[in-house]
This record gives sequence, structure tokens and C-alpha cells, in this order.
Amino acid sequence: MELRQLRYFVTVAEELHFGRAAERLTIVQSAVSQQIGRLERELGVELFDRSPRHVRLTEAGAVFLPAARAILDAERRALDTIAEHVASRETILRIGTSRGMGDRLTSVLESLAASGYRVELTSTSPGERIRRVADRELDGAFIRGEPGGPGEPGEPGEASDADVRFVPVWQDELLVALPARHPLAAEDPVPLPRLADLPLIITDRRANPALVDLVTRECQDAGFTPVPGPPHSTLQDTLASLGAGTEGWTVVYTTAAAQVRTTRVAFRRVTPPLSLPAVLVVPRTPSPRTTALLTACRPVP
Repeated sequence: MELRQLRYFVTVAEELHFGRAAERLTIVQSAVSQQIGRLERELGVELFDRSPRHVRLTEAGAVFLPAARAILDAERRALDTIAEHVASRETILRIGTSRGMGDRLTSVLESLAASGYRVELTSTSPGERIRRVADRELDGAFIRGEPGGPGEPGEPGEASDADVRFVPVWQDELLVALPARHPLAAEDPVPLPRLADLPLIITDRRANPALVDLVTRECQDAGFTPVPGPPHSTLQDTLASLGAGTEGWTVVYTTAAAQVRTTRVAFRRVTPPLSLPAVLVVPRTPSPRTTALLTACRPVP
């Protein structure tokens, strides 16, 4: 039994005329008659009482008609479900995110929501984010670091510049975090050379070369090499350790610091200022979703 046979049967049942049914179906009458005949042979009953003067449903045809309509209704619902799914995917933006974006990301999401887009966020390594943008698995991704520079870490098989574009969208300021009871916590901003004798607790360079290279370079420009601190696991653990009185300092994005609720750690500006560019990675060939994402990023101060 084929769906088209059910469709032909229902149409003939409604028209009670093979010619008019063929016109509605935009096919030749012989094709309608042929498929109805095959359906009747498969079911083992006659569905229509045919005569030169009229076409009527048989008792079997009348019993079969509601079931045939139900099957066709189910087909339409299934097709409508897929159509709705496809339409909804056109308004879904898939974005790879970077840590510590805070209110910046919130502003972007609010702008996209106002434009009718829903957003799916994913957090993977920076190299994986770039690859997924190149493969069109993501509509865009945020990373930190100068486009074309060392930036955040790549991975084997990372996409080339021919596959994606790197668009700077804003600068992320960094603050110094140190124990609130430390004398330097009374200064704001803190001159970077004043931190020379304190151990620096920072992530491993392989995890975030853009951040580590920036801090190391600025310290060297200020006349000192940072004293290595205890091993860093997570920012939360580092801040907890500093809050407990561990000698040392670290750096935190301003947006991330605004989300931390503690009186045991002081977040202070530093001179010279420290900042990293936030970069939006998008496919080289734009799409309406890419354009919407870029537009949402532009108004961010």
C-alpha cells in the first residue's frame, strides 16, 4: 500500500468521479484507475461500485475511507513537524563562547533575542571552536587574542584563514586579584612593578597562551619576571586560595570579577592597563545568521 494510492482513493471518494479526481490530482485518469485497482487487489475488496452512470463507495470503501483519511492526516502532521523544525533552525544561532564574558555576552544575547533569534551556546577549546565555525557546525565563536597572532591555543587540524574571518569586537580589561588584607589592596590602580615580589598564580600557557603571554610581556616591560606561584587549577580555586590568605596575585577579566561575591579578595585596576581583544570568528562566506551576530556585537560598548 502506498500513500499515493490512499490519496487517489480519498480524492475519488470525495468527487465520486474518476475524471474530476484526476483533474484535482493533476494526473491522467488512467493512472488514477490503475492505482485504485492495485489498492483493491492488495486489500482483497472492491472500494467503488463503478457503472457507466455513477461511481459510489462500496460498503468496504465506506469503512476504509476514515482510516485512509487518518493516515493522510498523519502524513501531513509529520511533514508539518519537519517544516516547523527546519524553519526554527533558521532562527537558531549556535555560538561558541569563551570564559568570563559576563555582561558582554548577555548584551549580545539580548540583542539577538530582540531580533527574533534563539541561541544555543557551547563551550569547547578555542581550536575546536574555530574548526566548528569553519565546518558550519557553529554560526560564530568568541576567542581572545589578536587575529593572526598567538591568540588562544589552536589544535591539530585547525581551520585556516581561508575558511573563517576574525573580527575584533571589543577589548576585555583585566584586573589584578590579590588578598583583600594585603597592603597593595589599598591601592587602586596598582602599579604593576609593585607586584614583582608576589607569586603569580595563573593558568598554564597551553590552556590560554594569549593571557599568559600578555601578563608575562607586560611584567617584563615593567622590569621584572613574574615569580611562579603554586599550581593553578581553576579561577574559583585560585580566588579561594587568595581569599584564605595565600601570598600571590592573579588576573581576572573585569566582566568575570563583577560576578564574584567575596570580601576576601580585592580586584584592582593596574597600571599600565592590561586588556585582551575579544574576537568573533565567523565563516568566510556570510549568512543571515552571521550578519545578525555581527550586528549584535557592534553596539556593545
